[in-house]
Amino acid sequence: MFSTKLSVVPNAMPLFAAVCALSFVIAGCSSTPAPDKTATWSPNKIYAEAKDEANSGAYEKAIPLYEKLEGRAAGTPLAQQAQLEKAYAQYKGGEQPQAIATLDRFMKLHPASPALDYALYLKGLVNFNDNLGIFGFISRQDLSERDQKAAKESFESFRELVTRFPESKYTPDARLRMSYIVNSLAQSEVHVARYYYSRGAYVAAINRAQSAISDYRDVPALEEAIYILYKSYDALGMAELRDDTRRIMEKNYPQSHFITKGFKSVDNPWYKFW
Repeated sequence: MFSTKLSVVPNAMPLFAAVCALSFVIAGCSSTPAPDKTATWSPNKIYAEAKDEANSGAYEKAIPLYEKLEGRAAGTPLAQQAQLEKAYAQYKGGEQPQAIATLDRFMKLHPASPALDYALYLKGLVNFNDNLGIFGFISRQDLSERDQKAAKESFESFRELVTRFPESKYTPDARLRMSYIVNSLAQSEVHVARYYYSRGAYVAAINRAQSAISDYRDVPALEEAIYILYKSYDALGMAELRDDTRRIMEKNYPQSHFITKGFKSVDNPWYKFW
């Protein structure tokens, strides 16, 4: 009768373990990181390379170079410059939280830096709600329709800048942006008031419009806030308050289109000047 037997190799398990261990060693060797090409570079060369990458729009390459420069030139003005330029690269590269963290660290470490005004300006700019700035009307979405937290933080940075550094070259633009932010915050209240009005919640619309009027002064949004009051009083049959509100509107906005044409179209945002 024909039969077969499986042969067992002596000490097979220790041999198998050794082979596995060797394979891990080989794999580890194959994943050894590439040598640092900047190891022999001077700080000035690192800075030049980082600038070239940033100027070409390769922010993801510039950022690690600026980080190397921070360490290589620690304690020098060049290291401070690297921090600021890294923050700008992070901002332009879409890394807003990282840019804010870099700027906060810079201001904490260098409170007497001559570039502090720029750091405050850049922090305000980063928080300026995704480039919906006073010169950035590419998007059709109104800043007031977006999250207001960043707008308020942006305002605080700009306000600190104009208060502490009134002669800074960044202050005039900061003032413009502050005005825009205030307008947007007021308009945010008006958006809500208009929403309530459109849903027939006239008392809620009145309360929100009055909130905008009491909290803000001399902003474009107040014209619509008063109109919402007028329309809401009319809808509620409150003739005396309606007529008083209309007189106020005609006195303050004699050329207002609201009385004759009603609400503005969503395709014609309040901030669009052309």
